Amino acid sequence: MGGCQSHPSAADTQIVPQPSDVNKLGDNNNERVLEERPYLQQQYVSERITHTDMTALTSLPPGLDQAEWLASNTVAFFKHINLFSSALSELCTPTTCPTACGPDNTVYTWTDDQGKKLRCSAPLYFDYTMSYIQDLLTDEDVFPTRAGSVFPAGFVFLVKKVFLLLFRVLAHIYWRHYREALVLGLHPHLNTLFIHLTHFSLQHDLLEAEHTQPLQDLIIALGQHSLT
Repeated sequence: MGGCQSHPSAADTQIVPQPSDVNKLGDNNNERVLEERPYLQQQYVSERITHTDMTALTSLPPGLDQAEWLASNTVAFFKHINLFSSALSELCTPTTCPTACGPDNTVYTWTDDQGKKLRCSAPLYFDYTMSYIQDLLTDEDVFPTRAGSVFPAGFVFLVKKVFLLLFRVLAHIYWRHYREALVLGLHPHLNTLFIHLTHFSLQHDLLEAEHTQPLQDLIIALGQHSLT
């Protein structure tokens, strides 16, 4: 999941809406949902690796340019999520994951340079994702590193696209590889990373509600068990 290849240029998603709010379901349905979505079980939801105040961590520091703050955090999130997904890459194969999917029958498709949507395996989709983001982050015209450089006019739009792609990586991990993460003891790291990403996205308006909907039940559950 964490490798890089040559890639098309954009992403899309296809969602078949289904109810996902555990609180609105009966007891029998609750049990079924918790079996299907172990990441919602209280003993797992409550596990983190840090007690850091996420609001303070994600807020723009006084006197710092917003574009610089977005850029530095985008690079950091990419590195952390790429590393995490790489740790599970041997478990995410074209056989185990023939489509890139998330909760609520969400299927992520990639759009190539000609505008054609590609429905591909999860490993290929995430290779496209990580390669695309890596190319952006190393492009001096998009993420400038030299003193006095100016961020492009469409910088925030590109940052939003990166965060959407990173969110999809985590959504797939929660949906298809959470049990493996439990076995490896990685779930506290995954929860902390997800909380940090969603807090930062909320603070800076980087993700739309429709994009986070497949994991809205998890976002609510994590909020209910917040350590901050």
